[in-house]
Amino acid sequence: MCGIFAYLNYHVPRTRKEILEILLKGLQRLEYRGYDSAGVGIDSGNYKEWESNAKTIQLIKQRGKVKALDEEIHKQQDLDLDVEFDVHLGIAHTRWATHGVPSPVNSHPHRSDKSNEFIVIHNGIITNYKDLKKFLESKGYEFESETDTESIAKLVKYMYDNRESDDLSFATLVERVIQQLEGAFALVFKSVHYPGQAIGTRRGSPLLMGVRSDHKLSADHIPVMYRSSAKDKKSCSALQRTDQDTCLFPVDEKAVEYYFASDASAVIEHTNRVIFLEDDDVAAVMDGRLSIHRVKRTAGDYPARAIQTLQMELQQIMKGNYSSYMQKEIFEQPESVVNTMRGRVNFENNTVTLGGLKDHIKEIQRCRRLILIACGTSYHAGVATRQVLEELTELPVMVELASDFLDRNTPVFRDDVCFFISQSGETADTLMALRYCKERGALTVGVTNTVGSSISRETDCGVHINAGPEIGVASTKAYTSQFVALVMFALLMCDDRISMKPRRREIIQGLRVLPDLIKDVLSLDQEIKILAEELYEQKSVLIMGRGYHYATCLEGALKIKEITYMHSEGILAGELKHGPLALVDKLMPVIMIIMRDHTYVKCQNALQQVIARQGRPIVICDKDDYDTAKNSSGTIRVPHCVDCLQGILSVIPLQLLSFHLAVLRGYDVDCPRNLAKSAAESSWMKKPQKALCVYLYLYLTLLKNALSYVLMTSFKEASYFAVTEKIVV
Repeated sequence: MCGIFAYLNYHVPRTRKEILEILLKGLQRLEYRGYDSAGVGIDSGNYKEWESNAKTIQLIKQRGKVKALDEEIHKQQDLDLDVEFDVHLGIAHTRWATHGVPSPVNSHPHRSDKSNEFIVIHNGIITNYKDLKKFLESKGYEFESETDTESIAKLVKYMYDNRESDDLSFATLVERVIQQLEGAFALVFKSVHYPGQAIGTRRGSPLLMGVRSDHKLSADHIPVMYRSSAKDKKSCSALQRTDQDTCLFPVDEKAVEYYFASDASAVIEHTNRVIFLEDDDVAAVMDGRLSIHRVKRTAGDYPARAIQTLQMELQQIMKGNYSSYMQKEIFEQPESVVNTMRGRVNFENNTVTLGGLKDHIKEIQRCRRLILIACGTSYHAGVATRQVLEELTELPVMVELASDFLDRNTPVFRDDVCFFISQSGETADTLMALRYCKERGALTVGVTNTVGSSISRETDCGVHINAGPEIGVASTKAYTSQFVALVMFALLMCDDRISMKPRRREIIQGLRVLPDLIKDVLSLDQEIKILAEELYEQKSVLIMGRGYHYATCLEGALKIKEITYMHSEGILAGELKHGPLALVDKLMPVIMIIMRDHTYVKCQNALQQVIARQGRPIVICDKDDYDTAKNSSGTIRVPHCVDCLQGILSVIPLQLLSFHLAVLRGYDVDCPRNLAKSAAESSWMKKPQKALCVYLYLYLTLLKNALSYVLMTSFKEASYFAVTEKIVV
């Protein structure tokens, strides 16, 4: 999830050093969102030079953390940090890669041309960027990055070059651009042709503005201006009124500062007066005056945007209204599953498109079997979708724990297709299993949340789940997005089978309503909190289910283990009488998942067995299943959905339960002991540890090469290299 920050000072003299410090501090406040590169765009020279038409913009971008960007800025020989600007716009960005690997050229801001006439920063995904790129390339515009954002910068330049009049306003130019964009975006623009002006707009991604002034402002709200006629749409000077009835500005033309940000955490230390932009708002700052425009009026539009006063502290705002990142990520799942499906599922004609698999789908359809390889939560996502994969693909599906897969020296053949599922794309065992399968000629498919990760680079093809970064160690939204991604793959595999059409239509329409159903489940939070208050002093809990919900039991038990340190066990209800039933008594907490699907009667039998042993089961069941509720000591009713998607709705109560149990037991929810997120550059690893690993890796590499040469007949290089990598990790 990218981070946007921009700062405009109007008649507030700032040196370039001060401006850069403000920009970098804003980016640091957004670091929690997760990112892999950062960049800034500032004016070159001073403002008097701009007035004399010596107009240039300087871009400084770097892969890695904001600190690396700061170091790169101080390396610039021609950057005079003491130059003072009376009016200046600086824009800054932290990028979390979705199109193209992390690199300076793929980092934001992106430019329209080598002269940097227009630059833009972007949060979101442009789904029609390939069409825009193809069109712009046909017009002679050259692209230098792999990103979707660069098409926006080039499109602005195209619109400007083909303007019908020289008095075209910056706001009108941006309005024309966003009408050509599809997908989600929050954007801030800067241009040499409009010095001292800033334009921000959004659709589907958050963007707010902070206002700071020591002087009285003209109003406590900003009226929204609309184009009123077709004639206005063609007018270059439309919406140029800048009086007190249309704009926000300090009375008597005094000093003012504006901040654009994707999160209030970046502006709260500067000001607590903010304006939250709505979808398709175009906010324009010109001559220190802020106005908000919209191309057309739609039903439900508010006539003005109020200036709101934030009462929260900085640390609170970084997590919104949530007490922890895990809680925030649980409640982000309605949006994260939408992002996973965005641009891929067409609900009108019941089709699914996965661009990352397009060139290999025919080969996959001809394969011998599917092997899903993963660890932890990602493994559970594979278990959860195995049944629907087998049903729709009519192929044998194996789900393997990566560590066990390697321990068994499992046979893999060239007509196998191996899926490697990982949130970070850097999970060590999964990565080694990938290399093992590639050596044996299998087609490899990555399902990951991190563009540019090792798994995404080394697989033949793949699916990016677009869940946004997870900060909490206990994975939540990545699980549901992996679930949805694998279901979409199953739907894609059978799109040409007439016999499957009714089932495909049922599942696709189930995906359509899924975000709203997730919101309904999240509304049960207080009920689940009360349940947690009854359980948090227990030492153990059993979670039982079968069919589509066995994976839910495993995942729910894992969440409870991870952050509450309680013993928890996910049990297949069909195996109850083969051992686990011995654990059931009146003191043992038992959670059972019973849904109205093909396993309903069998689960009812298991429920009766638990009750007969004086168990007091807590049941997660369908909203209208009152019969099951009568036989339980506690009930969590969730909405009904298509059977193969019901696991997404049934796992969320267990995520919430584990969260509340951890809070009640006084533990750090986001950072459980002994665990950490897997990443290419783990934040918990200190520099001395990194250096030690580098030297150790070099030493072991030399040792491996020597042993491979001297003991060629005794050792297999591949297996020894795998051992070496285990030691390094």
